[in-house]
Amino acid sequence: MPQEIKFGTDGWRGIIADDFTFDNVRRVAAAIASYVLKYEEAKRGVIVGFDTRFASPTFARTAAEVIAAAGIPVKLADDYTPTPAVSYAVKRTGAAGGVVITSSHNPWNWNGVKFKGNFGGSATPTIMKKVEEELLAGTAAPKSTQAAIEETDLKAPYIAAVCRFADMDLIGKTKLKFAIDSMYGSGRGVLAGIFRDRGVQHVAIRQEVNPLFPGINPEPIEPHIAMLQETVLREKCDAGLATDGDADRIGAVAEDGSFVDSHKCFSVLLQWLLECKKWPGDVVRAFNTTRMLDRIARKHGRKLFETQIGFKYTADLMMEHDILIGGEESGGIGYSRFLPERDGILNCLLLANVMAEEGKPLGQLVADLQREYGLHYYGRRDLHIPDDLKQSAILRARAESTQKLGRYRVLKKENLDGVKFFLDAPTNGNGAEAWILLRASGTEPLLRAYAEAASPELVQEILASGESFVLNS
Repeated sequence: MPQEIKFGTDGWRGIIADDFTFDNVRRVAAAIASYVLKYEEAKRGVIVGFDTRFASPTFARTAAEVIAAAGIPVKLADDYTPTPAVSYAVKRTGAAGGVVITSSHNPWNWNGVKFKGNFGGSATPTIMKKVEEELLAGTAAPKSTQAAIEETDLKAPYIAAVCRFADMDLIGKTKLKFAIDSMYGSGRGVLAGIFRDRGVQHVAIRQEVNPLFPGINPEPIEPHIAMLQETVLREKCDAGLATDGDADRIGAVAEDGSFVDSHKCFSVLLQWLLECKKWPGDVVRAFNTTRMLDRIARKHGRKLFETQIGFKYTADLMMEHDILIGGEESGGIGYSRFLPERDGILNCLLLANVMAEEGKPLGQLVADLQREYGLHYYGRRDLHIPDDLKQSAILRARAESTQKLGRYRVLKKENLDGVKFFLDAPTNGNGAEAWILLRASGTEPLLRAYAEAASPELVQEILASGESFVLNS
């Protein structure tokens, strides 16, 4: 009996040689081909790209062969390619969809398959449901006249596009200095090349291909960005900019070496778009992101939408409403006027753009936000626990009898995606309301706890109380 394949928030991921095998990649590719043949114009073809993980180029070639055998033309990346470059190619060429072999920020022994819709963004929940139906049906993709597989450069057109979107002339004129960290991922050489060509001072680290991602997971958060923090301090940089394993997410470091989480990046960018660019449109954020965004949107009279976790929900809204910017906790931020897709490379350029326009290092921009909108601090813990404990914790969290967490009373609960407690913890009159979100992974024996509060110490206390609640069932 075939192994079960489950799609998560952004496609399918599995452990290499365990469930992520060539046979299972063929099954997923066949389901995608069947979807394209039924619901899209197959003659428009499919774009296929891949990251720097072990055997990703070979897995990508395998997926391309299955899709081409169904009579669907394929443009296959000729090199490791950022995921947003694949999405941009889908939109630019009018393709029926895009496939990326990547496991994003997961550990080295994982790989996966992402599917992009014909609009150039994460496939919507409706599209993913149809692909899942094809997969569950278990039918092989229909054989047809073999279509062509054309190897092509997906990076050059994408790089030109992001450089048009950001004000590279302004960035090029500044004396700012940046540290760039590609975390051994498929963003390797992209930012460094853009900065080099425009004379922007920079130091680049972890640009080489190393599928073992030595010492880290390619996720631009602490502790994995320690080398970037050290580089910023040693080289006296104004900011450190990092992208994850497939370069669709951003992480950053301030000039003093402190980590700038994705919530602060999102907030800095939103403030700049509203006050300096004055672009129209509303705001989308995922359920596990900072409520500082709510305050910024409210001040400027913009509507804020809250979605389930997964950029596919953000992309869905971007096509239904006039959305300026949408983002999520993990560092994925996108702009409707570019692509309904998260993009780490573009967001690194835009953060540099803000710094150049404001004439301030990154830490100062964050401090300005905290002063205006109150102190917002954030933290996350990943609890690797058995499925039965994971489900038990969620059931207890939802129970009406659960009205306290640690020493704080639960003021209210929200259940959009997981269970979020709002707590009566102090805000010091000028800080974030305290909350913790418990969310069980649908594809792994993992429960994540996310928290926001008015001080780093309070965040850690709330997370510790959340962990104790989960483990002491």
